[in-house]
Order: sequence, then structure tokens, then C-alpha cells
Amino acid sequence: MSKFNMKDYPLDKETLSELNKNYKDDKKNDVIRHALSKSKLLDIIYVNENNNEIENKFSIDIKTMRVCNQKQSGRCWIFAGLNILREIIGEKINVEFFELSQNYVAFFDKLEKINFTMTAIMELLDKEHDDRVLMHLLTNAVSDGGQWDMFANLVKKYGIVPKSAMMETSQSSATASSNQLINSAIRNFASQASKLYKESKYDEIIALRNETLSKLYNLLVNCFGVVPNKFDLEYVDKENKYHLVKDLTPLQFFNTYIGEEIDKYHSITNSPTKDKPYLKTYTIKYLGNVIEGKKVTHLNLSMEDMKQLIIKQLKDNKPVWFGSDVSFYRDRDTGVWDSNSYDYVSTFGLDIKFDKADMLDFFASAMNHAMVITGVNLVNDKPTKWKIENSWGEDVGNKGYYIMSDDFFNRFVYQAVILEKYFNDEQLSALKQEPKEYAPWDPMGTLAD
Repeated sequence: MSKFNMKDYPLDKETLSELNKNYKDDKKNDVIRHALSKSKLLDIIYVNENNNEIENKFSIDIKTMRVCNQKQSGRCWIFAGLNILREIIGEKINVEFFELSQNYVAFFDKLEKINFTMTAIMELLDKEHDDRVLMHLLTNAVSDGGQWDMFANLVKKYGIVPKSAMMETSQSSATASSNQLINSAIRNFASQASKLYKESKYDEIIALRNETLSKLYNLLVNCFGVVPNKFDLEYVDKENKYHLVKDLTPLQFFNTYIGEEIDKYHSITNSPTKDKPYLKTYTIKYLGNVIEGKKVTHLNLSMEDMKQLIIKQLKDNKPVWFGSDVSFYRDRDTGVWDSNSYDYVSTFGLDIKFDKADMLDFFASAMNHAMVITGVNLVNDKPTKWKIENSWGEDVGNKGYYIMSDDFFNRFVYQAVILEKYFNDEQLSALKQEPKEYAPWDPMGTLAD
């Protein structure tokens, strides 16, 4: 039992009077209030002189293709994953630019998530509606977001296609309305299935699941388009030579250019919380999309070890998929993430930079966006800044590429995906461990979107 009681701390007249007096006594508040009446909050706390330290120059700078645009959708993890794959394919077919269909992968992600979520709900029908796990599933249900292992499961099962084979639609580029409809249908399924379960009508639950799945499949096709079974691969290489490969299936295309290479990538995290020791693997219950696919599994490492692995891969001219919290200290226009670019302390007296483990434990921060690291600047073998390929289009940052300071990296980067050949023996041994399972609401189970 806590020593504190809410009823002992109301906002009474004395408290309100003291708050008002303290505000008026600090004349700086007049200036801040006047500025905020005509300016955005971040504009008045921006530290302009800090920009001099974040120039767009890197000692390791991988030449990668121009950026893509996820628009009003949360598919960043799919964009980032396909950006990794297209560099592999682009090198093999010798082209300057190549784009894979994000819509194709996202279609099957939504379909798998619908099935995954309804099946998980069926597994929990012996629980009451306010059971914490069931509430978590119903609250989060089906979204655009995901993690690396979810991406790998999709492309291994369904393959990939060029963007020309399944173009974007208005709905794939702006998913809020379809997501709302999908989740309303799933919650209605949960409501009806719960009643049927209490009456032991199990066959009717299965029939309802199949009917709902069919209706939502129709919705997906109507929103995102007809999925291609075959396509022609047509391109002109760097020597201006025309190529045409006819009647490829998505899996043939994937297996020809990627295949087993996808299994050589492993997710590492930096979660410095007490419950997750370093050099241990873990997974999150009910986190996934493809039921029969690989569990979402992470190897937890120190930030120093994470950076060493990332730099090894970059030095080998291979970009890195990674996940970060991009909610803080972001200048979308100039394309800089730097925790010294905004001064909350001198303006508001609020320091929102605190211990990384505490930020995770107390829900102040978690991974929410996936991108690709394409460069790093090393001074005396230590990173000072990182080059980032984003998926917000070419109109922001440096033609869509961003710069991340090393201090921001330390504070807000949580995940990276590394080829196993860069791991040392101790890390490879740790990867083979049976992962410990954490609760569905664990902060490291958040999705990049």
C-alpha cells in the first residue's frame, strides 16, 4: 500500500494561487508566452549554433539509392527492409535505381496480422473482456507497424515484386481509414466470439473467424489492389543495356536474388533495463504476424557492442536496418536528430533527457520508427554522427537523408539488424540461446511505424 493518497493532494485555491504568483514573478514567462503566441514551440527553443557541428560529411559514406516515401502510413519498417534488399538486388542486376513494392509486402502483413490477432483472441476466449493480455491485443490489434523478424517472415513466405508490379494506391499511402475499419471488425469478432464461447458453440466461432477473415481479405484487395501471381522484370542497367525476364513469381524473384541470405540477419537491441541482461536473447509474447514464422527474437547488447557491429557492417559497404525513437529533438526540415538542438531547460525548466533504462521502464521512450544507416563519421575510431536513409520522401532533410548525432544515437536508438558474419564467438553463442519471453506490453515490443 502506498504512503500517498490522491485525496490528500487536490488542486485547492491556495495551490492555484501559489502557482499563479510564481508564474507572474518570473518575468521570463512574459517573453516566452508572447513568442509562443506567434511561433511553434520547437522554433523558440531551437539552438541554431549547434548546427555548425552537424555537417553532412562522413568518413564512411555508402552510396545508396534515392529515398522512398511512405506518405501517411506506418510502413517504415517495410520500406527500410526493402531498402536493404533493393541494394542487394541493384548490385546484382547492375542498376542505378530500383524500387520494390512496399504495397505488396504490406498487403500480406495486414492479412497475416488479421489472422494472427483473431487467432490470439480465440486462444484467450476463456478470459474475461478486461483480462490484461486480451485488453492489450484489442487495444493495439492491427496496425501498420512492425519489426525486422516480421518483415523477414513475410518476404520468405510471399516473396517480393518490383514496385511496377503492385503500385501504391490512395489507401496504401494513407491507411488510417482502413485500419480503423479492420480493427472495428476484429473487436466485433471478439465480442461475438466471447458470447459464443460461453455457450460452447466452438464450431460457430471458427465459422465466424472464417467469415470475418474473408470479408477483411476483400477489404484489403479493394483498398490495396489485386496481388500479382506473376510479373515481368524489366530494367536497363548501368551500361544502358535492356533486360527482360518474363513470368517470374514473387517467390522465384526473392529466392533468385535474396534467398537464404535473409536468414543471416539477426536483430540486436540496446535495452539497459535491469530485467534484460546483455548477451541474452528474448522475445515478446503475442508479437508477430505470420503464425508459423520465426519468433521476433532479439539479442540484447551494450551500446558499445551494438555500435561496433554496425560499424563493421558499414565498413563492408553494407547498410544497416535499425529502429529508433524519433519523437524527440527532430528537425524535419534540415534533417537533423540531435539532443542538443533544442533547449527545453532554459526555456521551461524541464529536462526530458534522463536515464535510458528509466525512459523505457516509465514509458517515456521506445522504438517507433525504422530506417537505414548508410554512413558514419569516425574521429579517432569513435563515431560522432550517423547518416540515415529515411522514408519520408526527398522534400525533407538532405534529399530525404538525415544526420543523427552520436549523443542522440546513444539515447534513442534501440535496435539494429546485423549479418551474423560480423558477430564474435561469444555473441554467436548467445544467439543460439532459447529466448526468454516477456509480456506483450514490454516496451521493447513496440512497433516501428
